[in-house]
Amino acid sequence: MSGALLTDVSPPAAEQPTEAEWAAAVSAITRLPADGRVLLICHVNPDGDALGSMLGFGLGLRQLGVRHLQATFPGRPEVPEPLQAMPGLDLLVPATAADPEPDLVICFDVAAVSRLGDLADRLDRAGAALVLDHHASNTRFGGIHLVDPEAAATSVVVEKLLVRLGVPLDAGIAECLYIALATDTGSFRFDMTTPAVHEMAARLLATGISPGQISRRIFDTRPFGAVRLYGDVLGRTQLEPSAAGGVGLVWTYATLADLARHGQRPYTLEPLIDSVRCTAEADVSCVLKQVTEAEWAVSMRSKGATDVSAVAVALGGGGHRLAAGFTGRGTASEIVDAIRAELARAGRPGPAGEGTPLADLQARE
Repeated sequence: MSGALLTDVSPPAAEQPTEAEWAAAVSAITRLPADGRVLLICHVNPDGDALGSMLGFGLGLRQLGVRHLQATFPGRPEVPEPLQAMPGLDLLVPATAADPEPDLVICFDVAAVSRLGDLADRLDRAGAALVLDHHASNTRFGGIHLVDPEAAATSVVVEKLLVRLGVPLDAGIAECLYIALATDTGSFRFDMTTPAVHEMAARLLATGISPGQISRRIFDTRPFGAVRLYGDVLGRTQLEPSAAGGVGLVWTYATLADLARHGQRPYTLEPLIDSVRCTAEADVSCVLKQVTEAEWAVSMRSKGATDVSAVAVALGGGGHRLAAGFTGRGTASEIVDAIRAELARAGRPGPAGEGTPLADLQARE
């Protein structure tokens, strides 16, 4: 494979996978030799969709008889506590132990090579590379692409491929995919929650999994220290009503010192964006989470008046129109300044619903 596969480029116009791409993906899997080695990779700091999609598909490959199978992700080999009861975790290996030259590498929920970290070299070393994703900002790296920007989650793409492979849903696969689907639809609250999403959820629930038990474990259980941590971080939240072309920006940040003071791991910060995004006076919400002294993981959300993916892409990240993120470098103040500047450009008058004051949008609803 060519080293050009490791280059992040601007994504082409968003299109659903073609029949030829589906056929190529099925062929890459079904034509593996009996001793074929498969490496599954999701993005750094995996969330429920990334990990659930990868492990759910891994369990499906086991049903197909794939024996030499590993799953991994770059960075610290740490699974967030709410996800530690997910089926298929025995497939996981640290990135340092991942097969250096697999016959097939499959990437999940990864929009750009940069999100693969030190595992990016597996794309060139593998016999074939398959990418399953739903980000419109996907750069089409790798060899075979199943990228569906209209899918609510990467797990939607995974289920479609499992069907084409003839793999029936069992409770283990279903739990993984349900966690993935619920994660990226905000527990079925976000705009991408279509009739098709509920139909998929119904198929998953029909295997006998418990949605209440899963939701309590994944979304509604946090350590007391995390509650105290949220109080500190939310206490420094800033509201800028005139930002983002007048639709408003609300933002805050969490430092490594905050985590240390309350004895918490970084994963506990992930739900914070939902507490910030509920601010009525702002369309755009943003949370900066310190990773190192000068590096921050930035999460952005929009209620509909702003395309935050355009902002994230301009700052080196990616995502969706209403949910996106990037890695920022510098001080928190410098990163917020960069966000303001990109939001000002994104907030210029445009098509209906873009750059429109939030009050006007609310009045139409």
